[in-house]
Amino acid sequence: MSLPTHVELIEVGARDGLQNESIILPVATRVELIKRLARSGLKKIEAGSFVSPKWVPQMANTDHVLETLNTSGIKQQTGAHFSVLTPNLQGLQGAIQYHADEVAIFGAASEAFTQKNINCSIEQSLTQFESVITTAKQHNLPIRGYVSTVIGCPYQGYIEPQTVARVAKTLYDMGCYEISLGDTIGVGTPVKFKHMLDAVLKYIPAEKLAIHCHNTYGQALVNIYTSLEYGINKIDSAVAGLGGCPYAKGASGNVATEDVLYMLQGMDIVTGVDLKAVIDTGNWICETLGRENQSKVGVALS
Repeated sequence: MSLPTHVELIEVGARDGLQNESIILPVATRVELIKRLARSGLKKIEAGSFVSPKWVPQMANTDHVLETLNTSGIKQQTGAHFSVLTPNLQGLQGAIQYHADEVAIFGAASEAFTQKNINCSIEQSLTQFESVITTAKQHNLPIRGYVSTVIGCPYQGYIEPQTVARVAKTLYDMGCYEISLGDTIGVGTPVKFKHMLDAVLKYIPAEKLAIHCHNTYGQALVNIYTSLEYGINKIDSAVAGLGGCPYAKGASGNVATEDVLYMLQGMDIVTGVDLKAVIDTGNWICETLGRENQSKVGVALS
């Protein structure tokens, strides 16, 4: 197994990160966060989600966020692309209307988590995605598929690797160009990741996979390294380790973008991202939110 020479970071702090913060930021602050991240060299950034504000109030006004970004010139200046989470057709219509560059759909490998999260079975959730994917394709919108709880579930416990592989393959076969495998509650270890990846890679090539690690037990970086050994070169991360999961009790933040960058730079893996700029952005957003910076590197180098 050889390590990749280049890695693409998908910055999820402005969506997956902010959605679990108690403070609801105004549109102008969310836009400023995304602009700063884009200027650091991050090319793929989650800008928000078209979900009901009743369930995720932090993501209200994503339409205004996209509208402001699209008229600001930041795309032309940086080459960044902005994606949004669209759980249903109504959400997809918002993404189309406000010119998102990409959409994402969010599934799970746990029956219990799926029931708690969207009140249906895994099979029913996948069926519901068919119309979203079909319509997105008609509008030439790339679709990214998330599979959460790929190692463990807060309600169900251990998840069988073959279940993860089946859900991931279904989303891939339906038309998702990339599948992000999420350790939602951060219980993964390198051995567990190897078993999961061995199962998934039977059906999906490494270049079509991404890894999304939460750092609840401090295992995110070693699990990412394990995934790099399998040739996976797309990593989801959040500036300052923002976020968690509102439906998973005890799930701490995403792995910090700063920490991933530091590790990759130490391995001579190219990312095209300015670590100092991300650290500065992490410090700024933490001060804005009134919270501690969860990035070890951000704290050490500040």
